[in-house]
Amino acid sequence: MKTLAVVGGGSWGTALVIALAARFDRIRLWAREADRAAEMQARRENQRYLPGFRLPSHCVISPHIGEIVTGAEFVLCAVPSAHVREVFERARPHLSDSATVVSATKGLEEHTFSRMSQVLCEIAGKRPVAVLSGPTFAKEIAAGEPAAVVIACACPEAAERIQNAFATPTLRLYQSHDVVGVETGAALKNVIALGAGVCRGLGLGSNSVAALVTRGLAEITRLAVALGGSARTLSGLAGLGDLVLTATGDLSRNRYVGIQLGEGHKLRHIISRMTMVAEGVATCKAAHQLAAAHGVNMPIIDRVYEILYEDKDPRAAIRELMERPLTAE
Repeated sequence: MKTLAVVGGGSWGTALVIALAARFDRIRLWAREADRAAEMQARRENQRYLPGFRLPSHCVISPHIGEIVTGAEFVLCAVPSAHVREVFERARPHLSDSATVVSATKGLEEHTFSRMSQVLCEIAGKRPVAVLSGPTFAKEIAAGEPAAVVIACACPEAAERIQNAFATPTLRLYQSHDVVGVETGAALKNVIALGAGVCRGLGLGSNSVAALVTRGLAEITRLAVALGGSARTLSGLAGLGDLVLTATGDLSRNRYVGIQLGEGHKLRHIISRMTMVAEGVATCKAAHQLAAAHGVNMPIIDRVYEILYEDKDPRAAIRELMERPLTAE
C-alpha cells in the first residue's frame, strides 16, 4: 500500500494528484484554508484553481499537515516558493524517517537565494530530496495530455524509485543528477518569460521574442554553471523545454504578467487581480542579487528587475538591451 502526500492545493498540486492517482493506493492533498479543503473534499473538484477536473475518489483533502504527510512514502511539495520553508517546518515532525521528499516548486527563496531543494534538505535531514521539473502546464497535466519531465536527485536510487513510482502512460520521467542545473533553469525561466511577455505587451513580434528567449537561455546557463550546474542540462527539458513553454504558452502566468506590464499596467494592480502566483516576480529579485554576488552578467534579468522594482519604462528597457556594446555570441 503506497501513499503519496501532495503538499499544496493550488492548480499544480491538484494536477499532480489527478495525474498520479492511479499509481498510488492512498493519495492525500494538503490545502491551507480549511473551508477550501472541505469544499474540495465534498465537491471532488478544485473550483478555485483548477475547475473542470474531478479529484480521484480515494484522495483525502485536509488542511492539517500532519494528517497528510504521516506515513507517506513520497511527500511532494507544490506550494509557492515563498511558503516552502514555513509549511515544511510544520510538516517535519510528521515525516516518516523513510520518506522521500520531492520538490515540484520552481523558484528561489528571496532572502537566502536558496533553491527549493536546499530549503527542503535543511528540513528533511537525512531523507532524500529530489526535484521534479520540466515543461508542464497544470491544466494539460490534469487533462492527461502527454508530457515529459526530469527527476533530479543526488541519490540515484531515490531518483529511480521516484521515476518508477510516478511514471504513467502520459507522464514520462527522465533521471538527472544535476540538481543545481535543473532547479536554476526551472526558477529563472519564469523571469525570462516575464520579459517575453513584455515584448508581446509592447506589440513586438516573434523575432523579438525569439531573440529574448535565446539570449535569456544563455544567461540562465551562465548562472547555472557558476553555481555548479552543467550547461548540458539547460539544453534539455528543465532548461530549454520549460523556457520555451513558459515564455510562449498562453497558459503561462509569468508571460501574462509581462504582457500586462508591456501594456502599461502597474505590477501591484496586475498581482491584485490574480488568484495564482507568478513565481518569476519574486524570483527575479533573488536572481538579480545572486547574479551580482557571483559576478555573472545577466542583462535581460537586470532589465526585468528594473521594470518590476524600479518602475523602468519597458520600451526603454528593450532599447537598452539592443544598444549594449556589440560582442560575439
